[in-house]
Amino acid sequence: MRKPKLTCRELVDWHDLRHAGMRDLLVQYLERRSHDLDYSSLRTLANTLVRTFWKTIESVAPGQQDMRLPEETYQRWRTEIQTLDSGKPRRDIDTVLVSVRAFYYDVQAWAAHEPERWALWVAPCPIPHRELRAGAKRRRRTRERMADQTRQLQPLLPALSHYVEEAHRTMSTLLAAADTPAGEVVAVGSRAFRRLFTEADRRRIRLHGTANVRFLDLATGKAINVTLAEDTAFWQWAIVEALRHTGVRIEELLELSQLSIRQYRRPNGEVVALLVIAPSKTDRERVIPVSAELFHIIACIIRRLAKNRSTIPLATRYDVHERVTTEPQPYLFQRHIGQRKEVMTPGAVTGMLARVCSELAAEDNRFTGLKFAPHDFRRLFATDLVNSGLPIHIGAALLGHLNLETTRGYVAVFDEEVVRHYQGHLARRRTMRPQEEYRPVTDGEWREFEEHFDKRKLELGSCGRPYATPCSHEHACIRCPMLRVDPKMLDRLAEIEADLLTRRERAETENWLGEIEGIDLTLSFLKGKREEAMRLSRITPVHLGMPTARETDR
Repeated sequence: MRKPKLTCRELVDWHDLRHAGMRDLLVQYLERRSHDLDYSSLRTLANTLVRTFWKTIESVAPGQQDMRLPEETYQRWRTEIQTLDSGKPRRDIDTVLVSVRAFYYDVQAWAAHEPERWALWVAPCPIPHRELRAGAKRRRRTRERMADQTRQLQPLLPALSHYVEEAHRTMSTLLAAADTPAGEVVAVGSRAFRRLFTEADRRRIRLHGTANVRFLDLATGKAINVTLAEDTAFWQWAIVEALRHTGVRIEELLELSQLSIRQYRRPNGEVVALLVIAPSKTDRERVIPVSAELFHIIACIIRRLAKNRSTIPLATRYDVHERVTTEPQPYLFQRHIGQRKEVMTPGAVTGMLARVCSELAAEDNRFTGLKFAPHDFRRLFATDLVNSGLPIHIGAALLGHLNLETTRGYVAVFDEEVVRHYQGHLARRRTMRPQEEYRPVTDGEWREFEEHFDKRKLELGSCGRPYATPCSHEHACIRCPMLRVDPKMLDRLAEIEADLLTRRERAETENWLGEIEGIDLTLSFLKGKREEAMRLSRITPVHLGMPTARETDR
């Protein structure tokens, strides 16, 4: 699992080709391409050309001696690669065709400059251009499949978030009850647990000083190692919430460290927290504003790892793609693995999410056959941004996309009419934008920009509409998705609800059917705002303590 990088010759020899000449050709080709590729891409290319292409050619046409493939051999190879060894249909068929086609054309181009090395293997490419045109249809089917998956997962995200939050709260309560005498029952919500303390626990205390906290779930009869279960539940909650509030790639999430947290102080004294993502997939640094929910998650992680210290312990991170171990840094998503501190791997996070969905499927049949992958949160985050009215080019900046088409592919879950009208709105706005807007910002314009955030403060909380945009709901804040209700204003929400119910009774008496329909719609939005505010009210502040100056040795 931790073997170092393989050389190009080792990557080719791994598949035991019979044709020595093709073996040497593939080694030379990969060595030349290795200067432009990272190791993960090089290993994928080697597997495609050696195993999927030539190894399969040797199986369908054992007597093939060069790259000049007869039409019959090509068709047999094309049929063979349609399915994987497991019998499932191959979904990356376009990647295989493009890589093999590039292999042929690279050899042809290089032969013009180094004929003594490459001219012997020049041959016409057997993959016709119509295969690539057909790939556009396959890519559309892939986008449709991903959009359908997003539509299925979007209504399940609140249930997943609630489940991991409740699981963490239950295990934290049990761990806090570690001093409960053996045999006594502890109630957590509607569940009851009996404290366990065995002879093995006494021996562990005698030898190691501490023992794991164990409870028996009286409903299932299953013994729970609460020490381990609470740690797992915490990281499940932290990962799910961090992914859904940032939309970062899983590699970017695991690369976050204490050094990634920055702050910006506005002239009025307000401090804005920022999360620096670097490097991203495109190796370009970007900054994400930190919401209150995300700040709470990061604060909980720092408090858990620091343990009354001023800094997070250093840990290493093993890059499973590049097969290298980084220098120790204060990474946020680190755990004890054996006797060392190390950052979780993408595979471990994927497995953790799969186990959560399997457990949740036993309680909610909507999760049967479905699971959340780390990248699904990124698509859901992009969908939520655009659905909330954020311009797509701002969403692309937050996601780290250089091309708006990439972002549009992430949010392709709406009706075509919605997308068409939105694109028309962007086109009209760009044509009306004067050239003067590209000049340097004046002091007055900067003050106006800052005052915009002050004007977003409302009676019930704050408005999240973007800068320089009017209120699209004519200040009907209860119905507006951009309203974020302050949990302190729950009593005010109750007053508004009582007033609406009174108005509805009057409307029923007067038979004002249109008024009743409008009031019912407002009540449904009010209910959603209240549920979200109540969820936020359960999040308690995290005290990180005050930093102290370290005394230097004299």
